[in-house]
Amino acid sequence: MGPHPAVAAIRLAVRHVLHDIISEHSRGAEAMAAAAAPVGNARAHGRTERPPAPLVLVACSGGADSMALASALAFEAPRLGVRAGGITVDHGLQPGSGLRADEVVLRLRELGLTPAESIAVTVGREGGPEAAARDARYAALDAAAVRHGAAAILLGHTRDDQAETVLLGLARGSGIRSLSGMAAVSGADGRYRRPFLRLDRQTARKACMVQSLPVWDDPHNADPAYTRSRLRHEGLPALEKALGKGVVEALARTAQLSRDDADALDAWASQAEASVRDATGLLECAKLYALPPAVRRRILRRAAIEAGAPAGSLFARHIEEVDRLITGWRGQGAINLPGKVVAQRQGGRLVIRQG
Repeated sequence: MGPHPAVAAIRLAVRHVLHDIISEHSRGAEAMAAAAAPVGNARAHGRTERPPAPLVLVACSGGADSMALASALAFEAPRLGVRAGGITVDHGLQPGSGLRADEVVLRLRELGLTPAESIAVTVGREGGPEAAARDARYAALDAAAVRHGAAAILLGHTRDDQAETVLLGLARGSGIRSLSGMAAVSGADGRYRRPFLRLDRQTARKACMVQSLPVWDDPHNADPAYTRSRLRHEGLPALEKALGKGVVEALARTAQLSRDDADALDAWASQAEASVRDATGLLECAKLYALPPAVRRRILRRAAIEAGAPAGSLFARHIEEVDRLITGWRGQGAINLPGKVVAQRQGGRLVIRQG
């Protein structure tokens, strides 16, 4: 008799991601060996050294999604010759958070994951509590990946999380990239992998239950003070009541379709950018005007970021104001952007620089 369907589903999702990581790791190791090998070495005589097994870490909060992910990684990794470890981040935002982090580390070790460690972080205030906690968490995970030489870090975001992310992007009105939600692969060199984006939250919880895995339900996830919590417990249920079941699946499909479109437009903008700059590198307004708005605004956004505007603080309204220097020129003055960046039109050229 095989495993429970929920357990089989999470293991299969992790297995697919591990196969990708193994293939990428092998190609990278072979490329490095070929570049470093002198002519006439052992490799040239048909003898190759097997690259060391990659290390894959799971980011685990102790909740159902990440515990299910940790259990699937612990099961699949040794069967595929992959080393597996786990990291939990202690945000220090609740009483007893350090003790809970220690409990998560103990559970990770009981699953056979090593290294398994807890990292305490200090959460700032910039961007609000949710964004600040996320920034601190990813900074800690990045540092852990470098310290341990990890090939990848697995994250337990589910299809439900994806649906929530799409709705939050829609509420911000910040364009198709925001509607594309979370990528299955993201971060520096594709460090972060999300195996569960096609699985619902209930599957992960069921997998924990049938495996008798203890889980911790973060009270912040039910706190109406947090936007995502309100969306999860009030917004999505209201949408499903009004529109019927299937809203989560439809939003997740929207994310993938939007990501495909956004990637194509980004590629178009990259190719078009050189053609709209003059010999000195300045953007020519007439040539920008001839481009489709979606392509033109991507070029403007990239130029603003290159000039020093923080990407996380650069919103659609900022780019729309800069775009009016191209499409609605009435002699208006300079546009002030985040990061003390200024955009202004001068003699048919668009100048974006530190003010």
